[in-house]
Amino acid sequence: MKAPSSDRPSLRQVHLVSNAPRKAASAVAGSQLARIGVSLPGPLLAQVDDMVAERGLPGRSQLIAELIRHEVADVDRDSGDEVRAGTITLIYRADSGRVRHALARVQGEFVKEVISSQHVFLEDDQSLEVLLVQGSGERLQQLCDRLRGIRAVQQLKLVTTTSLLPPLHAHGGAESVEATGPRRAVR
Repeated sequence: MKAPSSDRPSLRQVHLVSNAPRKAASAVAGSQLARIGVSLPGPLLAQVDDMVAERGLPGRSQLIAELIRHEVADVDRDSGDEVRAGTITLIYRADSGRVRHALARVQGEFVKEVISSQHVFLEDDQSLEVLLVQGSGERLQQLCDRLRGIRAVQQLKLVTTTSLLPPLHAHGGAESVEATGPRRAVR
């Protein structure tokens, strides 16, 4: 095996196995496995290995598949035009003002959805930011996708509920809110 490059010493190539649906029309239930490769920083791989050991899993593949299933479920649950309230929690590297400017620019594009934000500096040039958001599931997913596209963003988590914030202010007159049925986003 070839030694890692000196300019990327903390990365190791890891081959993982994930489940893919079987296309065969066999009556016997089973799954076809597909192999993927993932490069992870050494410390993150150590955390993955610790989680595998703590959960008593047979290997990394089961943990990675579980994490992917959770992410897929979150995307499915948070899609659509039903209005949701929640938070977006970000961890990012704050080593330059450009990162904060890029985050502010994206938040400005979603000004109707971003109610407020709280920022704190963490150790090692990292920052934690929590956004209070409300909007359609589809629009909140778009916001998350745009924030994930900012290179310095290391972690992002959207947590939502169908319970909504009370109206903060009315634009152009009083709004009547119907008590029955889910609220839908206005486009």
